[in-house]
Amino acid sequence: MLMNTMRYKLIAFGLVAALASTAASAQVYPVYDPGHGRINQVNQRLANQQNRIYAGIADGQINPMQAFRDERQDANIASREMRDEAMHGGHLTAQEQQHLNRSLNNDSNRIHYQRNGY
Repeated sequence: MLMNTMRYKLIAFGLVAALASTAASAQVYPVYDPGHGRINQVNQRLANQQNRIYAGIADGQINPMQAFRDERQDANIASREMRDEAMHGGHLTAQEQQHLNRSLNNDSNRIHYQRNGY
């Protein structure tokens, strides 16, 4: 029993070390421009939706599976934003912002319906 516990700890440590080394050698994205309005607007909407999800969980209006799905969608939007920024030197084009906002609108509507029961 003790050997199995030790073996699992060593495997977990090895996985963490491997992931850390992979993250350290990952591709570096262009510098984020904190003053860029399109990026700030999308990031603010993502933060607002995260707050709404957490409030829904606290109120009991959103169950854990719904929260998981909503957070996964937000993570997808954030990764698309990062990819778009990387392609344009840390900026978003108006069309990219429009596509991200459309996804954010769909996500926002789903959160609203979950919280209000419509």
